[in-house]
Amino acid sequence: MKVPAPSPLALRLHAAACEAGEGGYLDPSTGLFVMTSYALRRQAGCCGSGCRHCPWPEAERARAGRPPAPAWPYPPSE
Repeated sequence: MKVPAPSPLALRLHAAACEAGEGGYLDPSTGLFVMTSYALRRQAGCCGSGCRHCPWPEAERARAGRPPAPAWPYPPSE
C-alpha cells in the first residue's frame, strides 16, 4: 500500500499538537482530522487501523493486524 508522506506543515502541526497534549489536528492538505501520537499512546495498544502517526512498535502493529504502511510518530525516534 503506497501511503504518501505527510507534508512538512502537517508534521509541524502534529508535533505542536503532541507538545500541547492535543488529540489531533486538521491536515492542511485534506482538511481531515488526524489523531496524534499523543492520543494514540493513551490507548491500550495499536488498533490496527493504519493510523498516520501510530506510535506502537512493529511487533504491536503486526499483532493488531495493521496494514503494512509507514507511520510518522512524534517524537520520531520511536
